[in-house]
Amino acid sequence: MQSSRASRDGAAHPTVNEIRDQIERILSSGEFHAPDRGRRFLEFIVEETLSGRADYLKAYTIAQEVFARDTSFDAQNDPVVRIEAGRIRRALERYYLVAGHADSIVVTIPKGGYVPSFGYAEGACDPTAQVVSAPSTLPERDPTEPAPAPMRSPPTRYRRWMWYAIAVSAAIVGVIGFLHVPRLSLTASPALSSSAVSSDGTQPRIMVEPFQNVPGKAASADIAQGLTDEVVGQLTKFREIVVIAPRTQPGSQAEGPWFALQGSVRLEADKMRLIARLIRLGDGAVIWADDYDADLRERNLLEVETDVAQRIATTIAQPYGIAFQPYVSKVVKPDSGDWEAYSCALSYYAYRAELDPRMHTAVRDCLTEAVRRLPTNSTYWALLSLIYLDEVRFQYQLRAQSSPRPLELAADAAKRAVDLDPRNARALQALMLASFFSNDVDAALRAGAAAYAINPNDTEVAGEYGFRLAMFGRWDTGCELISGAISRNPGPRGYYEVGMALCAYMRGDNQAAELWARMADLKYNPMHHLVLLAILGASGKLDEARSEQDWLRMNAPVLMENIRKEVALRLHRAQDQERFLDGLRASGVAIPPGDGMIGSQ
Repeated sequence: MQSSRASRDGAAHPTVNEIRDQIERILSSGEFHAPDRGRRFLEFIVEETLSGRADYLKAYTIAQEVFARDTSFDAQNDPVVRIEAGRIRRALERYYLVAGHADSIVVTIPKGGYVPSFGYAEGACDPTAQVVSAPSTLPERDPTEPAPAPMRSPPTRYRRWMWYAIAVSAAIVGVIGFLHVPRLSLTASPALSSSAVSSDGTQPRIMVEPFQNVPGKAASADIAQGLTDEVVGQLTKFREIVVIAPRTQPGSQAEGPWFALQGSVRLEADKMRLIARLIRLGDGAVIWADDYDADLRERNLLEVETDVAQRIATTIAQPYGIAFQPYVSKVVKPDSGDWEAYSCALSYYAYRAELDPRMHTAVRDCLTEAVRRLPTNSTYWALLSLIYLDEVRFQYQLRAQSSPRPLELAADAAKRAVDLDPRNARALQALMLASFFSNDVDAALRAGAAAYAINPNDTEVAGEYGFRLAMFGRWDTGCELISGAISRNPGPRGYYEVGMALCAYMRGDNQAAELWARMADLKYNPMHHLVLLAILGASGKLDEARSEQDWLRMNAPVLMENIRKEVALRLHRAQDQERFLDGLRASGVAIPPGDGMIGSQ
C-alpha cells in the first residue's frame, strides 16, 4: 500500500488505495443505509475527486451522470442532488457511529458542496472520547459557490440524529418503574397547589458565560457583550430549558447548571468570527461546537448578532436540539426535581423522531404520570396532548391501542398547557393541532400565529404552523415555512417532506412532488403513501400507482374505505380536496361521491 501523503499544513492524508478500500468497506456494510442511487452518488463523487476532477462536481454534472437528468436540468427547481447529498451525509454519520467507529479512514461530505473529504480518525475506537459536533446551523450554500473552509474539529462527527436509535431502549427501560401507576383521566384535571414539585429541576439548565474577545480590541469587546445578551434573549424563548444569566452564581449542585455555553469573538478589519461551544459540566465534555463568520461591510452588526444568536439557540434548545439528545443523560442527575419526568420528555422526542409505533403506548403512559407528578409543568401537558393527537392523525400508522376519545384528551391537555403558561410556544403548538383536527381552523391558526410570534426560532413550531397554513389553502406562506423547517430541523425524519410534496403537487410540479414524496416517511405512514399515489396518478405513472394501491390495500384497508373523509380531515378548501382526489382518480382509485363532508373535517 502506498504511504500516507502530507498536506500543506503537515497533516497526513489517506492514500488513494486506502480511500477506495474504505469506500468498499462502507458500501458492503449493512449499517450503511442508502438506496442504490445513493450508493452510485457516493461512488461517483469519490472517484471524480480521486481522479482530480473535483472542480466539476456540481449539481448539474451529478444530475446528468447519476440521476440521468437531461441538459435542461435546473438545480433551483429540481432539488434531487441536494436531497440525495443530505441522505448520504446522514447514512455516513450512522455508519461511523454504529459499524465504523473504529475505522481509521473517515469519509465525509462537507456542507456547501459535493466534494468529499477524507481524513484519518483520531481515537475512533472510543467515540465517547471525541468532541461531539452538531451539524452547522448555517444554510447550505449554492454548490456553484466555493465551498466554505472546513470546521476545525475532529474528523469523526458523531451527530445528534444517530444517538436516538441507540438510546431509545435505554430511555424506555429507565422509566419502566415510572409507568406502574393508574392512568390519569384528563377530563378531571388534578387540582394545582403551591406545593407541587417545581418543573425547573427536570429541565436542562444552561449557564451562558460572557463571550470572550481578543484582548485589547474595544470593538470586539462590544460585539462579545452584545452577542452574549442576544443569545440569552433567544434561548429564553424556549420553555423546555432553564437559562442562567452570565455572572450568576449557581446554588447547590441540584439547582446549578448542567451545561455552560461559551464563546469567543475575533474581529479582523471588517470580518467577524464567533466560535461557540456547549460544555457538559458533569465531566467537562464538549457536547457541541461550531463557528460563524460574517462580513460587517455587507450586514448590519445588530442583524448579525441577532442572526447568530438565533442559530445558536435553535441548535441547542429546539425539540430535537443538543439539550435533548439521549447522551445528555450522562450528566450527573440532579438531586431535586423529577428526573424520570425529564426522561419521559427525552423518550417522547426519540419516539417522535422516527414515529415508532412500538414506543407510543409506553411514552404516552409515561407522560400521563409525568403530569400527575408535575401538574404545573406546561411543556409536559403539551407533549401529552401531542401524543394523544397522534392517535388521530397517525391512526393508520401507529396501529396502537387507542385511548378513549383521543381528540378530546388532546384538546383538554393542550388547553391545560396554555392555561399554565400562555407564553409557552410548545403549548400553543399543541393547541393549534388539537384545534385544527377538531375542525376549528380559525382557532388553530390563531394559536399557530401566537406560537410563531413568541419563538420563530423553534423549527417544530414553524414547520407545523406552515403545515396548517398550507392545508388551509395559504400555500405560498405555509410552504415557505415548511421549507425552512426542513433546512434547519433534524426531525421528525421524513415528516415535513410530505408537506413539500403537497406544495409541489398543488402548484402542478409533479416531478418535484414525486421526489419529495419519496423522501418522506414511507416505511410505516399510509397517508404518505396516499400522497405519493395521487402524485403518480397525476403524472400518468399507472404501473407505479398500482404498486402503491396494492401496498395501501394490504397495510391500510380502512384508509382506502375512508379516503374522502381522511382527505377532508387535512385539506380545508374544497378545491384543494378535489385536486388531490383527481390525482387518486387518475391512478384508478374509485372515489365515492361527496356526502356533505367536504370542508375541514
